Amino acid sequence: MTAEFDQLVAEFEQFQAQIKNMDDRFEHLAGMQGELQTLEVAVSSPDQSVTVVAGPGGAVLDIRITDDALRLGAERLSTELMTTLREAVADAARQQAGIVQEFAGGPVLEQVLETQSEVTGVPVEELREKVRPQREDSYLRDLDDEED
Repeated sequence: MTAEFDQLVAEFEQFQAQIKNMDDRFEHLAGMQGELQTLEVAVSSPDQSVTVVAGPGGAVLDIRITDDALRLGAERLSTELMTTLREAVADAARQQAGIVQEFAGGPVLEQVLETQSEVTGVPVEELREKVRPQREDSYLRDLDDEED
């Protein structure tokens, strides 16, 4: 009977460890959600006359137009606005993909970079330079340490 009891205790301890592991994962996913909710990317036109702030999911959070921008004329202002808007939304998508990859893993960022490269003609390496660096306390690194 002692062997059976020891086996049950071992199984229960293993079950508790699995629950703790899941709690840790949920905590890290909550961290990811928090970072995504606060994601904001501001991009300005080369002459600084138009600034667009984009957030997660490509949401446009703000558009700022200076008095100088109003003097550009309708067609040029429209072009500046659309160019800046596209770059802000694309940059937000890259940053969002980087956050998701940092917390959840997988080739999310690489897929976004490759798609953007195909659409824009900008090399993947150049787009990658615009992505914020991964944090030192990356969740995936922590998981790798636990598995060793």
